[in-house]
Amino acid sequence: MKPEVFDELFEKAVNHFNTLDKAYVFDGFCGASLASQKKVRFVHELAWQQHFVTNMFIRPETAADIADFDPDFTIINACSQVNEKWEEHGLNSEVAVAVNIEKKVAVILGTWYGGENKKGIFSLMNYWLPLEGIMPMHCSANIGKDGDTALFFGLSGTGKTTLSADPDRNLIGDDEHGWDDDGTFNFEGGCYAKTINLSEETEPDIYRAIKRDAMLENVHLDADGTPDYFNVEKTQNGRVSYPIHHIPNHEPSSTGSHPQNVIFLTCDAFGVLPPVSKLNSGQAMYQFLSGYTAKVAGTERGVTEPEATFSACFGAAFLTIHPTRYADLLSKKLEEHGSDAYLVNTGWSGGGVGVGERMSIGATRACISAILDGSIKDVEFEQDPVFGFDVPKSLPGVPDNVVQPRMAWEDKDSYDAQRNKLAEMFQKNYEKFTGPGVTDYTAFGPQLQK
Repeated sequence: MKPEVFDELFEKAVNHFNTLDKAYVFDGFCGASLASQKKVRFVHELAWQQHFVTNMFIRPETAADIADFDPDFTIINACSQVNEKWEEHGLNSEVAVAVNIEKKVAVILGTWYGGENKKGIFSLMNYWLPLEGIMPMHCSANIGKDGDTALFFGLSGTGKTTLSADPDRNLIGDDEHGWDDDGTFNFEGGCYAKTINLSEETEPDIYRAIKRDAMLENVHLDADGTPDYFNVEKTQNGRVSYPIHHIPNHEPSSTGSHPQNVIFLTCDAFGVLPPVSKLNSGQAMYQFLSGYTAKVAGTERGVTEPEATFSACFGAAFLTIHPTRYADLLSKKLEEHGSDAYLVNTGWSGGGVGVGERMSIGATRACISAILDGSIKDVEFEQDPVFGFDVPKSLPGVPDNVVQPRMAWEDKDSYDAQRNKLAEMFQKNYEKFTGPGVTDYTAFGPQLQK
């Protein structure tokens, strides 16, 4: 965007607020590590959006915390206004989320989605922190009773929020974190969970977090005001934001140790990948840069059928520098602290969408538990002949024909063909990460079977 276009949009937002009788201002913080914490200010026209950022960012505990508040960045959210001149400005639509780092201000026009507020700041943290040698991450994190921290990378719909909300571990955060010389820290003060098909039985921590101060967004309400999480007539992207203290076993400091386990979550729509596989350091970087998953219906506008997608670092939309810069940072962290890396598939088994079945939460939980308690290191592995990672021959709590995905397919030749097809997609996608001046992890990717 040209600077003069930003100035026009900024002026439009300011002029709009000058016509209002009331506006809402929130001053708070992003980042639980004081060494890199940022002061953020939000200006809203809607009370519910103000409540959203109050839930999602780190709240001042006393008035003294924000005395003489000088924000590092300000977001002006004029969501009711649209950019009628978008074509003249060379933009894609009348919606605009425009950021000017030099002026330390952003403008939101035309979108009422609460998530735009937090993702704007996350994108900025992805720019600021690497300059200080700190790894910003689109991941959730929790910590065990013995102080062992786990990271869960993954895009929307892969289970990142669900799997990190573990009754046996303390939740550090569900979406955005940093990794510095002291360990892991949450960027936020709240959680933003999907509500589709939510029930107390399947996701008790999230379900019980929906109480006073939690805020539902895009959720159907029955005539008596009762939420119906199974009604997706309007959208499948129902959400709830709530302060992190609504999770009883949250980590009060919002920080953790250097991670013992790093877990990449994917939703494989082709039914090819195993529910869990062990990655060596090179494979971890290949999978991190690939960021494979599927766009599942309801997570993105216009997606009605699952389709394969690759999103660098499991968050390409939020990256503000080249993906290999983040990979170099993560590789250094993994090596320094001896962290183990795994790929966990929460997608389909026994065939692709329409043929196979979605992995059960119980089976996925069994995989995660085996990683976190270390028992996965006691099982026998075999190397996948195409992807090269190590796959358990069996794992307690997971049917053998699920652990070994080829066994779940009735037609083994069809599985082999589908595996090669997915491998080709990985190879084609990864070409953009090769070239002069970057570490090339191509050798750690899939190798086609003849």
